[in-house]
Amino acid sequence: MAQNPTYQAPKGTVDLTGDSARAWEYLNHTAAQVFSRYGYELICTPIFEATEVFARGIGAATDVVNKEMYSFKDKKGRSLTLRPENTAGVVRAAIQGNLAGEAGLAKLYYAGPMFRYERPQKGRQRQFYQIGAEALGPASPEADAEMILMLWNYFCTLGLPVVNMELLVNSMGCPQCRPAYREHLADYLRDHTKELCPECQTRADTNPLRAFDCKNPQCQTVLATAPKLSDALCDDCASHQRQVTALLEAAGVTYTPDPTLVRGLDYYTRTVFEVQIKDGLGAQNALGGGGRYDGLFEQLGGKPTPGIGFALGFERVALALDAANQYLFSAGGPRVCYVAAADAALRGRAFGLAQTIRTSTQKWAALCDLQNKSLKAQFKAADRAGAAVVVIVGADEFEAGQVRMRNMQTHAEELIAFDGVARWLDDHPELQGASNQLSVSSYTS
Repeated sequence: MAQNPTYQAPKGTVDLTGDSARAWEYLNHTAAQVFSRYGYELICTPIFEATEVFARGIGAATDVVNKEMYSFKDKKGRSLTLRPENTAGVVRAAIQGNLAGEAGLAKLYYAGPMFRYERPQKGRQRQFYQIGAEALGPASPEADAEMILMLWNYFCTLGLPVVNMELLVNSMGCPQCRPAYREHLADYLRDHTKELCPECQTRADTNPLRAFDCKNPQCQTVLATAPKLSDALCDDCASHQRQVTALLEAAGVTYTPDPTLVRGLDYYTRTVFEVQIKDGLGAQNALGGGGRYDGLFEQLGGKPTPGIGFALGFERVALALDAANQYLFSAGGPRVCYVAAADAALRGRAFGLAQTIRTSTQKWAALCDLQNKSLKAQFKAADRAGAAVVVIVGADEFEAGQVRMRNMQTHAEELIAFDGVARWLDDHPELQGASNQLSVSSYTS
């Protein structure tokens, strides 16, 4: 019976249940597999930080800080903010815990919810989920190329079609070459003030590079002939960029130079990159991206330490997988058997056998009836759970010290000893349940 709930999830948030929860779990599992092959370890940072961590790190002139952060005062009047992104929090943790240590290197990845006050739409929520990675310490082009290739490898491992993905690469320059370009671009924007939207008119004085993010068609026309940072790079930045792209080419990964790619945060320097879907997502086509942030440690009070990282959005990846008709296979969890009691008098025996299976084998999950269902209803529950086998505890079989094993695909049955069920299950790894696939379409709106 449908219920009319008194309370509902806040606007811009959704509950991850069923397939959507399993999809999030699968993306995490795949990240752990792929990233660990590059030497990355998990880090879990607080969901909220001191507001200054984000204001100083991300940049006071960004939309994230000005418009989108969820900030609040605690009981002692301190300003705290739900994390709108996690790079600044990871860097804060690295400074506080000296995570790079004597080796001067830390490779970390994370997964979890982020929070931004935006207009909810397809592929964008106010509480959204990200997976990301940060390499703290290395300044070399090889570190940049490795980070980009790891992100690309992750998307390929998920099964996204390479032909429908595009890798964009640019350089944001450094403190030596970017300031002069910034003023040059600002002058250009001021010369075209009447042709720009009000926000881009303001950006000419606050953050000219953000104008490249504007989706207004008239602004895009103006910016098409704007000076490009790629033409103003110093020799060191230009050399760094050439080495990064040469490493990508040597790895056989195709990329597109995009002089308008600036990303959305102020801490980026030199290499920035983004992976987009060519068809299927409309305007929200960015799956993930990142870049180098060599000055962020100092901005947050640490010693000079280079860094590079990326973040990818679960919601966008779910949309892309759905558009590609790509199903996610199970994350290697146990196969399922269902222990069914033929009548109420044997419910305790079925319950005990299920617990024995759980503690005797790591390859199988065991379910049993907790609702006093009939045997027919128990079979329906087993089918819904995708059980490969139903273990039937019947009166005659139990009296003989046996149970009946039913293969749910072939419906073949076999009598075996009651105390040999776990061993029998482990001896039949070929058994498959009703489905080892899950759709992500329930979480693409």
